[in-house]
Amino acid sequence: MAEAPRFAIREIALFERPVALRLPFRFGVVTLTECPQAFVRARIEFADGRTAWGAAAELMAPKWFDKNLALSNEDNFNQLRRVTSLAREAYLGDGSTATAFGHFARHHDAHLRTCGALGFNPLLAAYGPALVDRAVLDALCRALDISFYEAMHGNAAGVGPARPEFAGLDFDAFLAGLTPAPTIEARHTVGMVDAITAADLKTPVADGLPETLEQVVQRYGHRYFKLKVGGKIDEDVARLSAIAAVLDQAAAPYFASLDGNEQYTDAHGIAELMARIRETPSLARLQQSILFVEQPIARKSALSIDLRGAAIGKPVIVDESDGELDSFVQARARGYAGVSSKTCKGFYKSLLNAARCAAWNAQRTDLRYFMSAEDLTTQAGLAVQQDLALVDLLGITHVERNGHHYVDGMAALPAAEQQAFLDAHGDLYERSHGAVRLRIRDGRISLGSLDCAGFASAAMPDFDAMTPMAG
Repeated sequence: MAEAPRFAIREIALFERPVALRLPFRFGVVTLTECPQAFVRARIEFADGRTAWGAAAELMAPKWFDKNLALSNEDNFNQLRRVTSLAREAYLGDGSTATAFGHFARHHDAHLRTCGALGFNPLLAAYGPALVDRAVLDALCRALDISFYEAMHGNAAGVGPARPEFAGLDFDAFLAGLTPAPTIEARHTVGMVDAITAADLKTPVADGLPETLEQVVQRYGHRYFKLKVGGKIDEDVARLSAIAAVLDQAAAPYFASLDGNEQYTDAHGIAELMARIRETPSLARLQQSILFVEQPIARKSALSIDLRGAAIGKPVIVDESDGELDSFVQARARGYAGVSSKTCKGFYKSLLNAARCAAWNAQRTDLRYFMSAEDLTTQAGLAVQQDLALVDLLGITHVERNGHHYVDGMAALPAAEQQAFLDAHGDLYERSHGAVRLRIRDGRISLGSLDCAGFASAAMPDFDAMTPMAG
């Protein structure tokens, strides 16, 4: 492999824009109706004076990074602004050159300590560098005139043992062997307050887009679903039965994951839910369809509870507990089989955990280790494209996608910005109901246009139409 290029980071600009949801989204302890989306632009400079800009975007979801009920949504937004600003200060504070991965590795520990001193947990702290790292990689890809896939195959970022967690894994060989697919299955999220049938609609939006699970299946043809459960077993079983009554109408097989969103205090609680599902005749087909259970136990105790003696019956993955670079290693020791990939947690962490899965599975263990691809209402444009490219590169065959359902596509964005993304990525988007939005056909998303110069985007947002991020 050629040596990864080195460069300095010269500028980082932070922006945000409001996002209003067309439908309320209930996950865990919050029902989301609106929140900001963060944007980062970064300019890198090589020794010969060449420069390039790159960008990244991520929603500022409240009550996920920090679920402290004493904090308001605005408190959570300010936390995310702060950790992003701290990441900017850290990356600009050292003007020396490094590889893209080297910049991440150089600042990781100090940034965590700074955030910890302010009371910010590691999951929250990772949000800022996750954005900066993607913007930096985007700039590198544009400078080299190569796609994200090409950059990763050749390890142009220089991923390797600059951090101890990455030592012992041959990233050159691992990355070179990854083969992205031309399409990916979209796994539809069914939130806790989502309507299942028309009878559940109390105040219809009536915008012509799907509002119920029945309508979603009819419109998009999904075969994969993510079902939220809330920790109250009788209510969960009743709601899952209503969902199954819709999904079971399909002649073809369907597949599901259950998301506990930390609503269970121990392994016994989730094991009891799974037992009730197995015992309920109306859930027989749904039970067979379940692929895994996502983060059922609260993060404060999840990695100290051993799942291996619990009769859960399905693989369990960590999501909110995946705060640090070695969290998956800790989870594996407690009987967890998998971990989520989310760009808000950092794409280097996703690469690391994918390499771990490959290495552990090569050891012929009884448990197959895997990564799932999860959403945090990633929005059309940079956020959804970079996330799709990452999970596609990692060989994950289905991805939770919910931003297109809860938000009215690009309807709130300038017309020229919408058209630019549609022109550049006509396989990924379509124009319907007055706006450019994600295109899903037969449950699948086409990804071919993501193989372009840069980190999966041949178009750029209108930064002039945004607000500078508050300090």
